Amino acid sequence: MIQNSELILNPDGSVYHLNLLPEHIANDIIFVGDQNRVEKITQFFDSIEYSTQKREFKTQTGIYKGKRISVMSTGIGPDNIDIVVNELDALVNIDLKTRQPKENLTSLNIIRIGTSGSLQADIPVDSFVMSKFGLGLDNMLRSYLIDEVSNAAIEDAFINHTNWDIRKGRPYAIACSEKLEKIIESDKMFKGITATAGGFYGPQGRVLRLNIQDEELNSKMDNFNFNDERITNLEMETAAIYGLSALLGHNALSLNAIIANRASGTFSEDPYKAVDELIAYTLNKLAQK
Repeated sequence: MIQNSELILNPDGSVYHLNLLPEHIANDIIFVGDQNRVEKITQFFDSIEYSTQKREFKTQTGIYKGKRISVMSTGIGPDNIDIVVNELDALVNIDLKTRQPKENLTSLNIIRIGTSGSLQADIPVDSFVMSKFGLGLDNMLRSYLIDEVSNAAIEDAFINHTNWDIRKGRPYAIACSEKLEKIIESDKMFKGITATAGGFYGPQGRVLRLNIQDEELNSKMDNFNFNDERITNLEMETAAIYGLSALLGHNALSLNAIIANRASGTFSEDPYKAVDELIAYTLNKLAQK
């Protein structure tokens, strides 16, 4: 039996942070970072059956073209992803009354929809990026046993290319779900490696008043290439989502609307349109699944 201190439940039996019971979520789940983006997606739903929020974790479940879908805000960073994915898995794969793992496990389909800046000149603003791999620079996933799901070849190549300081922890590389990749992909999608940082400033090469360990890291990342897979963008969630999902038996895919291009210094003239187009595209693909 999983102890009370390990799987914490609210007085109503819901999981502690997400404030959800098993019946509140669908098997198809869309992640967004910002709680205010949840309704930017569910505004397209035919109906909403359930809505709740605790802290930055907001969830709405409803119907879109006959398909039951949940939309959830995760907040920022790999530490939040650790909470969200583990508690979602508990909802479907642990009997919350007996506190025992279920014999028959459920695989969720998790798709992240985000915005990002491109690191490559040929990936223009208003385009879509699908993360073929998540490259975790945050070290969160190293708390788990990940050798069976991680790609050591990509990790080694990145460490050698960037002269990575191993005191920051070994980066980890995790592939997306092939199942979801086939469902969502289109000719408009760019594919590549999405790097996941553990912070917004120093971990992403931003300098305010503090010097950083490697001032050249971003430029090294720009020209990293592994079997024709480049690092397309840099954010704070994808690798953690991929890693925990792979370990727990869920399908995960991360999509980003590119609203800025760092290489060319350009920014989308209408970033909201790009995001809305990615939302509509993803919802329609899920409804057809």
